Amino acid sequence: MAQDVVVVLSNAPDMLLAKRIAHMLVEEHLAACVNLGASVLSMYMWEGELEGTEEIPLVIKTTQAALPALTERLTELHPYEVPEVLVLPVAGGAQPYLDWVRRQTSAP
Repeated sequence: MAQDVVVVLSNAPDMLLAKRIAHMLVEEHLAACVNLGASVLSMYMWEGELEGTEEIPLVIKTTQAALPALTERLTELHPYEVPEVLVLPVAGGAQPYLDWVRRQTSAP
């Protein structure tokens, strides 16, 4: 069932930390794969001030079962007071890929 696979969107303040987060999440079987994007400019309000920050986007593939532990670990590894963690449902996909995501995020 595709619905147990989810995509998590987040970001990191620089490529070095993005790589560290991705490495840890995959190595700990919390994510099957993490894509690191090119630097983007994020514009947002923080504590009443307009901020513009260069960030590295993270696209994380995981399962609903691994999501609580992934969210906790991502928050531990992240330097932001409020790191972005947005969970998007997966409506479908190639069955072999979905199966691979499930296998990668199962406890070894």
